Amino acid sequence: MKRFFPLMAALGLAACAGSQTPASASEPADASMPAVGAANPASVYCVQQGGKSEIRKNQDGSEYGVCILPDGKEVEEWAYYRANNGGNNK
Repeated sequence: MKRFFPLMAALGLAACAGSQTPASASEPADASMPAVGAANPASVYCVQQGGKSEIRKNQDGSEYGVCILPDGKEVEEWAYYRANNGGNNK
């Protein structure tokens, strides 16, 4: 009986702990979370159109992307992307 009680207590604690397994690399990522390191669609579009993507800083330290087009014209990347993609930006 003295051995039975500690054994049952240990089993009870183990049962309460449950079986929570950490997510592994083989499991799919949560679709609601953005992928780390995913390319900026506006930057990708700029380069696909023959432009050069450049990141610049405002005086307050915030950053924004500029697309330098083949003709030398500079446009804000997201404005360029939206203007040329309509509703196809997914």
